[in-house]
Amino acid sequence: MRAQEHDPERPFGVEPAHLGHGDHVLNPDLVSSLAGVRLREAAVLVPVVDDGPDAHVILTRRAVAMRKHSGQVAFPGGAIDPEDDSPEIAAMREAEEEIGLDRRFVEPVGRLPVYMTTTGFHITPVLAVVRPGYVITPNPAEVDAVFETPLSFLMNQANHQRESRVWEGIERHYYVMPFGEHHIWGVTAGIIRTMYERLYA
Repeated sequence: MRAQEHDPERPFGVEPAHLGHGDHVLNPDLVSSLAGVRLREAAVLVPVVDDGPDAHVILTRRAVAMRKHSGQVAFPGGAIDPEDDSPEIAAMREAEEEIGLDRRFVEPVGRLPVYMTTTGFHITPVLAVVRPGYVITPNPAEVDAVFETPLSFLMNQANHQRESRVWEGIERHYYVMPFGEHHIWGVTAGIIRTMYERLYA
């Protein structure tokens, strides 16, 4: 899968506020490391199942055999291919490849703010409504589990915890949203937090 590169002419600046949303918001000391980085374009689907007042969000747990972010909770998604006409197309394609979510049941309704990661991705989260009747068929090469989390749980600020750990000698801060046996954290939790701040706060 070939990823499109971030436009090298797009300025990153040196202040967190100029960079928008991303890992650097809780880690302003990482801003200098983003200067001049050619970020790869990616898209994820934020699939909200439209089943009345108890809407749910579909999440995955990446396969432990994956080279990057193995075993982590994630939205369906990945790099934007040159053949993809838009982030929406890329996100729906990835959802079909990873969990077998037929795009005929998916209606993109908007984009959340772009999220920049310190691992080199410029992610466009595509918010979509999923109609009931879909079938999930996980691709075992990419996904170990698929589960649904109540939207009301994810959009409750009381469930947004902040934690930190030392990685490569530097303390990194991130959001955590424990849900049963699932540990939602990192980029996925950051995107959920951005959704909360944009639509609910």
